Amino acid sequence: MTQSPPTRALPWLEPGQAFPPVESAWGANDPAPGLLAAGGVLDVPTLVAAYSAGIFPWYSTGQPVLWWSTDPRMVLQPANFRLHRSLRKTLQALLRAGRLEVRMDHDFERVIRACAHAPREGQSGTWILPSMVQAYRQLHHAGFAHSVETWIDGELAGGLYCVNLGGMVFGESMFSRRSDASKIALAGLVAFALAHDLPLIDCQQETAHLASMGARPMPRHAFCKQLRPALPYTAPARHYKPVYCNRLLPNGATPA
Repeated sequence: MTQSPPTRALPWLEPGQAFPPVESAWGANDPAPGLLAAGGVLDVPTLVAAYSAGIFPWYSTGQPVLWWSTDPRMVLQPANFRLHRSLRKTLQALLRAGRLEVRMDHDFERVIRACAHAPREGQSGTWILPSMVQAYRQLHHAGFAHSVETWIDGELAGGLYCVNLGGMVFGESMFSRRSDASKIALAGLVAFALAHDLPLIDCQQETAHLASMGARPMPRHAFCKQLRPALPYTAPARHYKPVYCNRLLPNGATPA
């Protein structure tokens, strides 16, 4: 009987140790394609170094911190965002009635905790563990993690949180308490990216939902090639202006 070749050893990181090159991540024939290393710490310098190299943490209860660099990488180019007709009509109706407000960083902690407790199809738990919440709170206070929030009738209805380094945005997770609220938050992030000429929104892993909204897989080497020159840019101020939505609604639906 033919035996499968042994899986390559997974590097173990000590606190402060540099990440291995992303090209050394496990490949398609390994048990977890894209897995790069384990261990290390979830402090601000380590997270900034990880995202700057195209690496992100993702692990579950009972596991050490696991670091990933998937190939291909799911990305959304803002110009390719698909604002489906039903969502466009919802946006226009809410904006014209004065019932919708998109905010940024108004309540980051509520957003990340809501994402942590949001039910996921096919999942019984969450990867946004208390250690992750604490780490991204610190990243937020350092100015690198942000929330985009959908407020309807004065209530937080949905949102997402992301990481922003220079001209790059890395999406993390979304939640929704009302129909389309998370999609509106994503549309708000896309409009913000268009307003500030941000080239990519990293979505990390491929899903049918993201694909339906215009995201596409990109080879890791191409993703990293676009990532590196975007990092030195000055990150835009996290203030959301209502007119940003007009970039998605050509006929206009918001006041100037």
